[in-house]
Amino acid sequence: QVQLVESGGGLVQAGGSLRLSCAASGRALSTYRMAWFRQAPGKEREFVAAIYWSGAGINYAGSVKGRFTISKDNAKNTVYLQMNSLKPEDTAIYYCAVKEATAGSWDDSATWGQGTQVTVSS
Repeated sequence: QVQLVESGGGLVQAGGSLRLSCAASGRALSTYRMAWFRQAPGKEREFVAAIYWSGAGINYAGSVKGRFTISKDNAKNTVYLQMNSLKPEDTAIYYCAVKEATAGSWDDSATWGQGTQVTVSS
């Protein structure tokens, strides 16, 4: 079982930047896919970005494309989400998730982190 520990959330003004980290432990990740999701108050959880640990590909939600960058550090077993040009609508709890790349949906198959709050003030 993979364990995830997130960090890096906080309060930032609109236009600012934050970097989230998600450190994974427990098993090798070569066949896994890692992702960031977010959930704003009163809204459903939504996909933000995902990356194949093997380097096979990266995906972004349209709302963050060009502003957010997902990356990974193999040596540290850590995935990052660099968030630039933040907007108040980016305010949410951000969750890291990991699953086998060939497994089912994120909802059904992923292990989730505890979440980290990101608040963007206008």
